[in-house]
Amino acid sequence: MRRIEKPGPGEYAPYAIQYIGLLPDDGSVLEHMRYNLETTQALLRSLPEEMLRYRYADGKWTIKEILLHIADDERIYAYRALRFARGDRTELPGFDQDAYTLCSGADDRTVEDLLEEFASVREATISLFAGFSREALTRAGVASGNYMSVRAIAYHIAGHELRHLNIIREWYL
Repeated sequence: MRRIEKPGPGEYAPYAIQYIGLLPDDGSVLEHMRYNLETTQALLRSLPEEMLRYRYADGKWTIKEILLHIADDERIYAYRALRFARGDRTELPGFDQDAYTLCSGADDRTVEDLLEEFASVREATISLFAGFSREALTRAGVASGNYMSVRAIAYHIAGHELRHLNIIREWYL
């Protein structure tokens, strides 16, 4: 599978280290994405429905909502990567993750349906990044007021999922 070197600190906003820092510096981010997907699927399939709808505090998301949030975030970041990789210099807007989650309807869907959607998103993401040239991976742009390279976006996507898996294990299980 395609190797993508880990980005340097100047290629992303400081907040992104919470995601990017969760991945090894082995250039195998696309393989990690594939493995993370399998881990997420196995974990969520092992949980009973009441756990998937559990909120550990008022205003916190359910596990189903977290899963759809991961897919939403991945779609948005992949779109940003596409724009930046193609040389688009337009500054892109941010998004309100809480508003997206509130309107997602995740809790009304089956976990299998959510996992199928997430798997489709992940396959599209892997395919997108696998097709970028070395030059495209080092292009960058600004979204939500933050500078980020295309390869940093790949690591953000993979690390974002890991961060949420860690949150699920710590706060929900």
